[in-house]
Amino acid sequence: MSAFLIVLREGAEAALLIGLLFTGLLSLGRADQGRWVWGGVAGAVAASTAAGAALYATVGPLEGRAEAIVEGVVALLAVGVLTGMVLWMAARSGSVRSRLAGQVETALSNRGGWGLAIVAFAVVVREGLETALFLIAAAGSGLSQLAGGLGGLGAAAAIGYLVYRGGRRFDVRLFFRVTGVLILLFAAGLLVKGIHEFHEAGLLPAVVDPIWALGFGDPESSLPGRVAAEVFGWTPAPSLLQVVAYWAYLIPVGIAFARLARPRRSAPRAVASEPEGEGARRSSPAAAEGQAQRMPVS
Repeated sequence: MSAFLIVLREGAEAALLIGLLFTGLLSLGRADQGRWVWGGVAGAVAASTAAGAALYATVGPLEGRAEAIVEGVVALLAVGVLTGMVLWMAARSGSVRSRLAGQVETALSNRGGWGLAIVAFAVVVREGLETALFLIAAAGSGLSQLAGGLGGLGAAAAIGYLVYRGGRRFDVRLFFRVTGVLILLFAAGLLVKGIHEFHEAGLLPAVVDPIWALGFGDPESSLPGRVAAEVFGWTPAPSLLQVVAYWAYLIPVGIAFARLARPRRSAPRAVASEPEGEGARRSSPAAAEGQAQRMPVS
């Protein structure tokens, strides 16, 4: 489930932006340049896959305390990247369409097809690298990760197609609001997981462990508990430090996200007003005559 959410969010963002690139090409009457976009996408997918494989090969063979430390660091790094990405997109989702249209026009006019390929590569490779990092941080079973990733990829491709076909009818801001809330909950769960790894490595004290022990929602024996653990970091027996860190992260970041994602109303245009009687004095014959007398004679 966590892999589905990760790939859906990151893949949908990439697919949405690529769909907007194609929409920009259509509006410029340059649909024939679409092959350059696909070239940039293919290069970004290859680069992301290679980087993800290298990262997994580095982390995978570790065992014991070293494994716990590296997994904790990766989880906390993923939390930071997720938080920055969600807040950045919340602040700019309303202007992403016009911004990409400008990039398409600039790329075509300056560098032609190569410039367009570079834009597409930059759009996709960032999402691909983030996806690889988040999947490794989530660290679910191989089969469930593969199934969830493929499902998320299919849903993301469908969203990209809807953007391309629907144009302006697709609500970009609403999509990023909904997925942003889910991703922040997922990031809070990753934070809890990272702290758990540091507990096991002996780097952080648990203070009180556990602070409570619930008799339900065990990820080992309950399907809802397993899903909640994979997606939102649920644990029925958390430490005090995990509970404090969860809410210390989620409350301020959630408030910042809500403020950034709030629809912005355009300010009414200010109309310059003149002091009462000023216009009449300017237009009066006496004022005009006095102004003419003060003008230099050439």
